[in-house]
Amino acid sequence: MAVNALIRGKAGGYVFAVLATLVAWALRYALDGWFPPGFPYLTFFPAVVITAYFAGLRPSILCAVLSGVAAWYFFIPPFHSLSINFSTALALVFYAFVVAVDVFFIDGMRKALRQLEEERARYAALAESRDLLYRELHHRVSNNLQVVGALLRLQGSGINDEDARHALAEAGGRIELIAKIQRELHNAVGDPAPFRTFAEVVLAGAAAAAGAQVSLVIEGGEQPLHPDQATPVTLVMLESFNNALEHGFGEGGSGRVQVSLDQSGLTHILSVRDDGAGPPDGFDPTASKSLGLRIVRAMAQQLGGKFEMSREDGWTVCRLSYAPKRD
Repeated sequence: MAVNALIRGKAGGYVFAVLATLVAWALRYALDGWFPPGFPYLTFFPAVVITAYFAGLRPSILCAVLSGVAAWYFFIPPFHSLSINFSTALALVFYAFVVAVDVFFIDGMRKALRQLEEERARYAALAESRDLLYRELHHRVSNNLQVVGALLRLQGSGINDEDARHALAEAGGRIELIAKIQRELHNAVGDPAPFRTFAEVVLAGAAAAAGAQVSLVIEGGEQPLHPDQATPVTLVMLESFNNALEHGFGEGGSGRVQVSLDQSGLTHILSVRDDGAGPPDGFDPTASKSLGLRIVRAMAQQLGGKFEMSREDGWTVCRLSYAPKRD
């Protein structure tokens, strides 16, 4: 931080180059008695490298020139003169070659790092913009679905035919349900929410809307659902849950419901269990004309999975098994 503050501005890099040369000269002068003959540039090479890294190309060239002159004048015999002979010329050429290579590679590294930082900043801005657009689109889709559901309900209220009115009301309610699912599938920053998190919200809302007193237990589902499978899986869960409220517990009734999603194997298994009255003897869910069960069968088919309903140890069990998609 202190070095960056020193070289900030156009003149800062050149000041840094001069200071680096002076430090290198002072260190070389102090250690002159420790060095064997023939090492005049030993402390000046690091000065050029450090200047190239922190200050850039032009200040490092200045440091290289000043360091070469200082080493030539003070530490290459004959001392305190700039006389030149073959050995001196050879030493200067060697010095120039080494510092040129150092400056070339370090300046190239600096430019690559700067470009990398710019690319990172640009990608971060693009990612933030993408996430913002995605959340806005997600929000608008949910709102539009909710509006469509409300319009269907409104249209149904003005129809005299009881069956048509009921069908429109059910269609509107389910579209609004899909809108709610869309809202709950992602958290506040747009990341997919774990199944367990949004299942608690959606099921609690469904129980409150039905006026039922339900003891709800949710197990598993720690991972998010695949986007292509989230809506059908959630619809199966909700239809099974609503079936328990309507047929198992009755209007305003109470009972226990256990929902679990096992995501540990190659096949994911969603189970909705309730301790309500259960279906009548001989009930066949595959032949039922109920809209809810028809939706469940359609969702299971869309998932390429299997839906089953059975009575086990006093519990009605709705079970969906399907193969998860992988990104």
